[in-house]
Amino acid sequence: MRVGRWDGRSREPQDHPHKNRHQEPRYLPLPDKHSGLADKGTRYRKRWFDLITNPESVERLKTRSLLVSKIRRYFEDTGFMEVETPVLQNIYRGAEASPFITELNALHQTMYLRIVIEISLKKLIVGGLSRVFEIGKVYRNEGLDRTHNPEFTMLESYAAYWDYNDVMVHTENLFAHLAKELYGTTEIGMRKDKQGNEHLINLKTPWKRMSMKEAIQTYGKIDPDKLSDDDMRLKLKGKIEDEKIKDAPRGKLISYLFEEFAEHYLIQPHHIIDHPIETTPLCKLHRDSKLREERFVERFETFILGYEFCNAYSELNDPELQRQLLEDQNRLREGGDDEANPMDEEFIEAICQGMPPTGGLGIGIDRLTMLFTDAFSIRDVVYFPMMRPEE
Repeated sequence: MRVGRWDGRSREPQDHPHKNRHQEPRYLPLPDKHSGLADKGTRYRKRWFDLITNPESVERLKTRSLLVSKIRRYFEDTGFMEVETPVLQNIYRGAEASPFITELNALHQTMYLRIVIEISLKKLIVGGLSRVFEIGKVYRNEGLDRTHNPEFTMLESYAAYWDYNDVMVHTENLFAHLAKELYGTTEIGMRKDKQGNEHLINLKTPWKRMSMKEAIQTYGKIDPDKLSDDDMRLKLKGKIEDEKIKDAPRGKLISYLFEEFAEHYLIQPHHIIDHPIETTPLCKLHRDSKLREERFVERFETFILGYEFCNAYSELNDPELQRQLLEDQNRLREGGDDEANPMDEEFIEAICQGMPPTGGLGIGIDRLTMLFTDAFSIRDVVYFPMMRPEE
């Protein structure tokens, strides 16, 4: 219906004087509900179309919300308190990642979107909150692929007087609990690994534990203890960029060997424990004297289908060693390493106040949802994923 004024002479109303200023709104036809949306770019960018036409997308995203709700209840039932900490920070730290940078106009100050939740939660542990967790967004200025989105959701938790063994048990019990809640069993069905091969995944506890070096020996048929640094660089040549391995310390080379020769064999749940200290500046040195001398730390990562799902530590609470490791990171950053962290004096001050032995955990909610819903891409489990302009 046209909107206008009656001039007394014509049977048709005159055009509205402002008609050409804005395009008139119009209703658009929906995609054919039988054929749905074939173009994935349109599905992800215009999620409302996807939800209207694809019942599978609706169920998958509903399951994501259900998982978050059940995770929250699991942590509350085991004595954890949910907290909220800042997304905008005046210094970034806690992971090897490039930050998003912005400006706080009121203070004329450069700010960063957080790359982890970790540091703030540790300060709360120092303050006497014995078990805390947060489910929130973190941001890493890195590439996009089917398992990475620059904006993603993390669960992080910290428990005073726990170590990484306690966190391992708590983590595998969480996964088994979620499987039973969703499927009534710890078997979650057939899932594809990185090579596209299908496997029946069972999250029944206890899960296999294996040190990083044992995994390289078992699955890669390589014994790092029998290799010099140059031998390791030779094995990694052509697999890792020359610039990365040229000056990499021994611990980093061991972790690269694991990534290239062992990781994709970890199909059923594995906790890979005891990592070199070069992989993280925030983890406690190993209690075993031999591993401590070799500078291994009490860290584990959990792998299923060759993908990492969890990262956890016995948290470092020695302020002198913490300062040394953060100073090392700062030197790397000043030397051009964009993913190394700057010095954080405030965090050191908090540790000096007295941080109890603590077990910490990080789980990517998006990737966990991919596992439980059998999603091929992280874009399938994020309501509004980041998209390239051409998509």
